[in-house]
Amino acid sequence: MRKSTVVLLCLFLLECYLARGEVLQVKADAAIPVTALSPPEGNTSFLDGTTWCVALAGVSQIDLQNALDWACGLGIADCNPIQKGGPCYDPDTLVSHASYAFNNYYQQNGNSDIACNFGGTATLVKNDPSYGKCLYSSSGSVASSGPRISIYERSIIWWKFAAILLLLYWRSL
Repeated sequence: MRKSTVVLLCLFLLECYLARGEVLQVKADAAIPVTALSPPEGNTSFLDGTTWCVALAGVSQIDLQNALDWACGLGIADCNPIQKGGPCYDPDTLVSHASYAFNNYYQQNGNSDIACNFGGTATLVKNDPSYGKCLYSSSGSVASSGPRISIYERSIIWWKFAAILLLLYWRSL
């Protein structure tokens, strides 16, 4: 029993390290090769006011799905609002869900033009795509439609969990 507890504890400590972000970022950069256009000098998004990043209609459904999977996975966009029952679930279309996820990623990453590429499946718009209870975040907005747990908070959660396991291990000695 002691050996399995030690192995389990080591696995959780490894997970805590991965959740810190350094390894996650390396995986994110290497996961999907994205054809990116060179961004202009500096961030020009704010010259003409607020912008949102949305999916392009008419692009390949496979490319759009891959970009959405990346944004909600390794891109760490908050995709809870586009899950069933969420305020942005309807309309239940790939373009609608991808638009929400792309914009969330774009806003979290400083509104830089390069953060709204997604392999050529996204574009910047000046009209707020929000509708009904589905609110798209914008530059300067603090909250999105759903709660967000940062990487730092996730790391803290894992460290607390690992500490509890360590205490249980010491108690069993």
